[in-house]
Amino acid sequence: MNDPFAQMIRQMMESSQAMLRAFNPAMEKANVAPFDKAFPTLPADLMEMWFGRTFNREGLDAKTRLLVTLAALTVLGAQAEPQIRLTVRHAREAGASELEIAEVIWQMSMFGGLPAMQRALEIAQGIFAEMKETDE
Repeated sequence: MNDPFAQMIRQMMESSQAMLRAFNPAMEKANVAPFDKAFPTLPADLMEMWFGRTFNREGLDAKTRLLVTLAALTVLGAQAEPQIRLTVRHAREAGASELEIAEVIWQMSMFGGLPAMQRALEIAQGIFAEMKETDE
């Protein structure tokens, strides 16, 4: 493996671990060592596309990335309900307020329709309630 490719993999792993800590602090001690064997089998161009130019960019923080992801999932509607649940939870853990999450979902009513927006808001409200119960 060439040095730039090895460096890219190291940076990708470090960035992924930082994102994991931001998204889900309980996973901070996750063992990522088994993934080391899988990544070198992917072509360098594919790794660069997925991780180098996509997930490791410095233009957005974790909270913003999660809010953008939530917007896209909201537009997808019912087929993305499990992902919406997870993304709302991670967005809250990354510092997004309930109002920010609700506003992102509401904005998507223009693109995904009112039923998709309503369902995503219902899911978000359920997650907010669950998170409050666990905090008590």
